[in-house]
Amino acid sequence: MRAAQYTEHGGPEVLSIVDLPDPEPGPTDVVVAVEACALNRLDVVQRNGWFTLDGFSLPHVAGMDVAGTVVSAGVDSDASQVAVGDRVVVDPSLVGVDPRSKLAGRGDLHGELGVIGANADGGYAELCLAPASHVYRVPDTLPIEHASTFPTCHLTASHALFDVARLSAGETVMIHAAGSGVSVAAIQLAKRAGATVLATAGSQSKLDRALDLGADHVVNNRVGDLAAWAREITDGRGVDVVFDHVGTALFAPSIFSLAVGGRLVSCGNTSGDEAVIPSLGYLFHNRIAVLGSDAYRPDEFGPAWDTFCTGDFAVHIEQEYPLDEAGAAQEHLASGDVFGKIVLRPRES
Repeated sequence: MRAAQYTEHGGPEVLSIVDLPDPEPGPTDVVVAVEACALNRLDVVQRNGWFTLDGFSLPHVAGMDVAGTVVSAGVDSDASQVAVGDRVVVDPSLVGVDPRSKLAGRGDLHGELGVIGANADGGYAELCLAPASHVYRVPDTLPIEHASTFPTCHLTASHALFDVARLSAGETVMIHAAGSGVSVAAIQLAKRAGATVLATAGSQSKLDRALDLGADHVVNNRVGDLAAWAREITDGRGVDVVFDHVGTALFAPSIFSLAVGGRLVSCGNTSGDEAVIPSLGYLFHNRIAVLGSDAYRPDEFGPAWDTFCTGDFAVHIEQEYPLDEAGAAQEHLASGDVFGKIVLRPRES
């Protein structure tokens, strides 16, 4: 099979198109012909060497968000309810994998968690190995590229908003970086849950598109006083939840935007890994909670996928690239000039 692989850290030039052996399924595995693989920021930062997940090693084939067609299956994979020829999306988390799978033994939720495309070979290839228990049928009516945008973004957003931050109907949430894939998902999920959504981004075009997704109020987060704006919108009260994967750049105004009993849920660090709590007094006087959003559990994927398939979610794909242009696709993602997702097409259906 052809794959975009790198053997050393560096810029996009370290990605090379190579021929690798086709993966062979273990007894409870399947092999998926990858028709679409959505990019994530982790693809870029691991390639650069800025950050790597525990268990990462070189050489590496990236790509966490895989969708395609099952082309082979292990002898004991029938319990997964999928068969050769089925179109599927892959849950990349390796929690709860059957011990007979070739990808078993990497399910430490808060330790060295295995993730397809992060510390196991992923979807920047014509074929991808996955546990049969971790693939889900794609409805005939859903484009395969739309399916590829689902796993990382929707599960990150859903887990952070509801399992960790406990966002509920009638509450107000501020969502940063509205143009990112995870925030596109978060805006729609929060609105479906009955929350009022305040969205922030760095350009008017992204703010306009956030309004189209259902955001109630928007603001450019690169100018003005973000906390003052949040309080103005909420009649001085502040927001109940801040959904933050930006990190350093917006951490202080996010804290000051929170109402009494507010929660900041952190699920990323795109602008840096260090943040300063601007006022411990504000924190304890107002019962502010800063919550880290850990990895989602296996039992969250199926219900979230069912909701996505039946929920009429808007999918935004900025651009698609062939496998040979994986480096250009990553450069596009790193530029920040993206709304939604960039998708790699390792092999057309």
